[in-house]
Amino acid sequence: MTARMAEDLQEKLLTGLGNDKAPDGGFTHLVLSLSEVQTVEDTAASILVVIQNQFYEKGYSFVICCMQKQIENQLNKLELLELMNITPTESEAWDILQMEEVERELLKDSES
Repeated sequence: MTARMAEDLQEKLLTGLGNDKAPDGGFTHLVLSLSEVQTVEDTAASILVVIQNQFYEKGYSFVICCMQKQIENQLNKLELLELMNITPTESEAWDILQMEEVERELLKDSES
C-alpha cells in the first residue's frame, strides 16, 4: 500500500462516512481487511491511523483485520500498532464493531 493509495482511500472513506447522500449510499462503520496487502509504506501506515481517528471522532468504528505478520512488525517498529484497532480475523473485527455499537448506545442512554 503506497501513501497515494492510502490518501485515495481516506478521501473515498471520508466522502461516504455518515453521508447517506454519498454516491455509494454512505456508511457508518468499516472493517478493512489487509489480507492481500504485502507491504505498506510508512506514510500509508500513518494515514491509516488518521483515518481510524476520523471515524472515531464522528462516533463510528474502524477496525483493521487479517494483517500480514511483516506489516504488523513494521507498524510495531513505527510505534503505530498500539494506536490501531486491529484483530487477527474478520469475524473478530465484526465482533469489535458490534461491541462498540452497544457501548455507544449504553453511553447515550446514560447521558439522557
